[in-house]
Amino acid sequence: MLCFIDTHAHLYSPKFDSDRPQVIRRAVDAGVRRMYLPNIDSQSIRPMLDLEEAFPEHCFAMMGLHPTHVKPDSCEDELTIVEQWIDRRPWAGIGETGIDLYWDKSTLDLQQATFERHCLWARTLGRPVIVHSRSANRPAMEVVRRCQDGRLRGIFHCFEGTLDEALEMIDLGFALGIGGALTRPGSPLRAVVRQVPLQHLVLETDAPYLTPAPYKGRRNESAFLVAVAETLAEVKDVPLEEIARITTENALRLFS
Repeated sequence: MLCFIDTHAHLYSPKFDSDRPQVIRRAVDAGVRRMYLPNIDSQSIRPMLDLEEAFPEHCFAMMGLHPTHVKPDSCEDELTIVEQWIDRRPWAGIGETGIDLYWDKSTLDLQQATFERHCLWARTLGRPVIVHSRSANRPAMEVVRRCQDGRLRGIFHCFEGTLDEALEMIDLGFALGIGGALTRPGSPLRAVVRQVPLQHLVLETDAPYLTPAPYKGRRNESAFLVAVAETLAEVKDVPLEEIARITTENALRLFS
């Protein structure tokens, strides 16, 4: 069976409370053997850790504060909790962090400062940082550039941008997370991805969000990662087996 890795899935979300074990089983049966869990805020830590404990061979927790949860009245308290947890145990990665200017532009300075702290944690610990950059590729790359000393690595999650931005992210030492957006008919992302070497791509679902086109209208889950891989194989004009092998190698190397 082909082996895939979902580098970004919120499978601890309440949207999976009714059938979480079945969701994990469907993913494993589809060949998705590892699922990496980015944290959101202090409220998501316990359900995320419970999921990791229940499926230690398949689910791997990461620690961070999502940029849409960076608020002036609570940010410092949230970051203190993140830092305490970072010191408590090893983590697969740092994040989800980054900058989101789609929902709120007023907290840009605070988001940048918070993101920089995450990058420094990741750099010190030697762990990948998982970057959310919605409507914010340029300011997110500026933060990474300030923190990059040759040790920082990670993923620009849910990549949607230009070829120039893709190449700049790669030059910064980062992989591009490719998910459901690629499966949309006529997506401009296809033309960009076609020109990016497979060695710089990893697969993701962002479950329960960003459902691939073949499953439109349904809650996204890690088993649907195969639809992303199939679309990537079509776009790159290579066998699905090659997509599985290379993207899995890329993810394992990144999270090693």
